[in-house]
Amino acid sequence: MARRINPKAGAPALPSREQILAFVAETPGKVGKREIAKAFGISGADKIGLKAILKEIEADGALERDRGGLRKGGSLPPVVLADIVSRDRDGDLIARPAQWDGEGEAPKIAVEIPRAGRKGNRPAPGLGDRALIRVVPDPEAPGRYTGRVIKVIGKNRAEVIGIYRAGRDGGRLLPVEKKSQGKEIAIPAGEEGEARDGDLVSVAVERETRFGLPRGRVTERLGTLGSEKAVSLIALHLHNIPHVFPAAVLAEADAAKRATKRGREDWREAPLVTIDPPDAKDHDDAVMAEVDPDPANAGGFIVTVAIADVAAYVRPDSALDREALLRGNSVYFPDRVVPMLPERISNDLCSLREGEDRPALAVRMIIGADGVKRSHSFHRILMRSHAKLAYAQAQAAIDGQPDEKSGPVLETALRPLYAAYEAMKRARDARGPLALDLPERKVLLNAEGGVDRVIVPERLEAHRLIEEFMIQANVAAAETLEKAGSPLIYRVHDEPALEKMRALGEVLASVGIKMTKAGALRPDLFNRILAQVAESEHAPFINEVVLRSQAQAIYAAQNLGHFGLNLRRYAHFTSPIRRYADLIVHRALVRACGLGKDGLAGDTTPGLLDAVSEQISAAERRAMAAERETIDRLIAGYLADRVGATFSGRISGVTRSGLFVKLAETGADGFVPVSTIGHEYYRHDEALHALVGDRSGETYRLGDTVEVRLVEAAAVAGALRFEILSEGRSRSGTRGSGIKRSGFKPKPGKAGVKAKASKGKARPGKASAPEGDAARRHRGSRR
Repeated sequence: MARRINPKAGAPALPSREQILAFVAETPGKVGKREIAKAFGISGADKIGLKAILKEIEADGALERDRGGLRKGGSLPPVVLADIVSRDRDGDLIARPAQWDGEGEAPKIAVEIPRAGRKGNRPAPGLGDRALIRVVPDPEAPGRYTGRVIKVIGKNRAEVIGIYRAGRDGGRLLPVEKKSQGKEIAIPAGEEGEARDGDLVSVAVERETRFGLPRGRVTERLGTLGSEKAVSLIALHLHNIPHVFPAAVLAEADAAKRATKRGREDWREAPLVTIDPPDAKDHDDAVMAEVDPDPANAGGFIVTVAIADVAAYVRPDSALDREALLRGNSVYFPDRVVPMLPERISNDLCSLREGEDRPALAVRMIIGADGVKRSHSFHRILMRSHAKLAYAQAQAAIDGQPDEKSGPVLETALRPLYAAYEAMKRARDARGPLALDLPERKVLLNAEGGVDRVIVPERLEAHRLIEEFMIQANVAAAETLEKAGSPLIYRVHDEPALEKMRALGEVLASVGIKMTKAGALRPDLFNRILAQVAESEHAPFINEVVLRSQAQAIYAAQNLGHFGLNLRRYAHFTSPIRRYADLIVHRALVRACGLGKDGLAGDTTPGLLDAVSEQISAAERRAMAAERETIDRLIAGYLADRVGATFSGRISGVTRSGLFVKLAETGADGFVPVSTIGHEYYRHDEALHALVGDRSGETYRLGDTVEVRLVEAAAVAGALRFEILSEGRSRSGTRGSGIKRSGFKPKPGKAGVKAKASKGKARPGKASAPEGDAARRHRGSRR
């Protein structure tokens, strides 16, 4: 509402130009001639003079008029359509107006993110989004604004990543995103910048017309497809993942001085060992166990988990800290790792290298003979790893085949570790975590950066041992901080939503299983279901449906518990080199346990950590999507010269548009358009997770094993298109026999770059297991 301004005695009847401009700039809401007249007490014929003054100011450009009324020239209206284009050094989102007619660079808008739970039905804004934003000028920074998102409109498509193809008169851009396949962009001559044929580039779309191709301008040359690591480079740019450390961050890392024994307990003689994948470059956890000599704990153990002391090097609000928060976590591709921290920190100062002194934060846990943790304590130590072992190496030693590295620590380290784990297994089994043990495929590359083969690493007891030790260390961290009343970031996994449980009940009924509804919802309910179908043909189908019924694990400052692990409190403590959440927990422990002056800042509030939790949860989802898409592109390129070949697979997703099939050989996902299935109309039965033929009742259901033929492979987009060969289920539920269709005749040569039938078809929502295996902790564990 416009305020009333009372002119002083003797003042002219009409306000000056400066008074009008100051009033418009300082008044929120709509400002027009009526509001100005009311504020300055102008009435009658004097309004004609006011109108003339306003027209004169508008003609000079000092005032602009839009549907909201008048506003100061070169300023933003109260509500603006803007594109979220970047993050500042603190990790906050920065937006710029989608259209800007003022002089100079468009103003920046610092986007305020609402707290969790508020308007939770609306999607959180992210990089690349276009949104309606309510803005107010920043009083401390002229030309800058702060804003709150009213509504996310969608992705800003002004910048497109693709492959540049040179032509006689300019060139074309072939977008790399699946949904943009076939939608080429013309690059006029002179607008290609430094791009050469085959380069990966970023293009600003300049103009779209009703007829002909949209036109664009190359804004950045990102690399070449023939170069090393080009496939992961696509994912980095599509998902706006920071991958180049600023000079200030590298300088701070290089200047870091090695931590000493001062203020630490000396544990260098303790038989701590690291057990990791064979290709691990950094080691952030070491373990040991010994029989508890306390007669009151007969048959019990003392288990120690020592974690790299990243908090000693990465201090709050330092350049290293701000960059770590911006990244949120390390990102793992088959051909590269994008670390959260520079190598000087992650691979040198903090890595628990064999035979070298390293600072660590250790938790010492007293385990009873029943495997239950009785007590624990945290210590800031100086340690020395006595052996660097791989999972297979540790397992082989326990199985009677020690080598020159594992042999010397077999009795002092490995046998006590396995004995303690045997006890802890009993407590784990009694607790009953969700028993979804999903195989994780690993893509191995050749010297040229292409796919050599895809393997499923063997799941060993060594993996389970490390995983259980890490889980108990994470529980101890959460318990200590809760008891101290300290703010912290939890790893939470909510129980399945009611609507998902209803859908699961319908699916189970379709295969003759009745789901118990009485009592509290616990993981054991799902474990009983999985055990019931374990030996039946329905096992893959039910495993998929149970997985999809689960919520996604996230970070939060409020404790919701961890449903999948069946734990009341849980925090990530064990991987501070690669996860920012763990670094926050380390700082909180340092402060809560009085272990130094470099702990969590005293003014840290749950509200602040809530905002951090949202940011790093989004970064985790971003990393998962980028990793998955990179593997898709690598495998699509690997299969590009096998068009026409047949493969065995399993239906991994069902939509009204068609079927997604995961190949048994490589784990690759491809699409079968519904229009290519049979000679009848197929209806999508959402409750049954199936496509059902209207006339015959022939059914293709989630989890079914099928034979498919590869029709197209678009390597750049990571898209595969299949033709289904297997018959579906009959009305009685039995499977047809033999090969059903064979009308496709592949042409010789490689597939084209388009997978037209899968245009715009989004992959079904990928559920992630709420508890990852031990190997996953070295790829940003999602548990």
